Amino acid sequence: MNRKRIGLVIVIVVIVLWVLSGIYIVHPEQEGVVRRWGRYYTSKGPGIYYHIPWPVERIDKPQVAKVQKMEIGYRTIRSGPPAIYESIEEEALMLTGDINIVDLWFIVQYRIKDAKDYLFNVRNVKKTIKNAAEAAMRQTIGDRGVDEALTVGREEIQEVTANKLQEILDLYKSGIYVVTVKLQDVHAPGEVKEAFERVASAKEDRERFINEALGKYNQEIPKARGEAEKTIRQAEAYAVERTKHAQGDANRFLQRLKEYKKAKQVTKDRLYLETMRDILPEIEKIVISETEEGFLKFLNLRDKDLE
Repeated sequence: MNRKRIGLVIVIVVIVLWVLSGIYIVHPEQEGVVRRWGRYYTSKGPGIYYHIPWPVERIDKPQVAKVQKMEIGYRTIRSGPPAIYESIEEEALMLTGDINIVDLWFIVQYRIKDAKDYLFNVRNVKKTIKNAAEAAMRQTIGDRGVDEALTVGREEIQEVTANKLQEILDLYKSGIYVVTVKLQDVHAPGEVKEAFERVASAKEDRERFINEALGKYNQEIPKARGEAEKTIRQAEAYAVERTKHAQGDANRFLQRLKEYKKAKQVTKDRLYLETMRDILPEIEKIVISETEEGFLKFLNLRDKDLE
């Protein structure tokens, strides 16, 4: 009887534990996916829930909010400092559109956007992501020259690769969202690395010289325009000045002409005397003129007489 009671107690305890095992918690960064007899049944958000314990139902709780990282072309041996990396040549070596080889390391950051698709549509998600990312990067690099990969085309390569990778994963209905693709290191293989570095250095020098020339151009052109504007303004001012001066000379001439018409002989004599004084300043000058009465006028001209 005691053995029967002990056995009954054990059975009851086991049943209670089995029933209690159906309680589960879904954390904020997770999504609860319920499988019933191995098939998808329902999904749950963060909270406390109950399900029929195993083997009837099973709970998966993938971290849908976590951004995960995958390294392609290399592996981190030690994060450091100093960090130590190992190159994976079968992943890193890629052929460019101009038939050059580059050694390319990059990472893919992704997260789960659909837990159901993530769990049920793809058998090995990480391997699928790695193969798809490698294929997308090889296609992108194959459409571009080595110069773009090594220098100016990195941003575009990252963006195009991320878009192609997302298209592939959506085609597989993998439930994965590609956050970003980032190039970590792009260089020529070791055998030709030095030559490529010299070429890249020469191109950087060319860009630097071009930028310096543009800077000089942007500095000198405004200065030349300012000088030209200054010269134009000075010419305009000189033209106005000469015009005013000429108008003044003309007005003086008209004034003299007016006085001349009033007393022609007096004006003639005055102009004559002024001219003689200007051209013969050091010579004693005597002027003799005949009047209407027949007399001769004698005029001894000195500077003091004309003052």
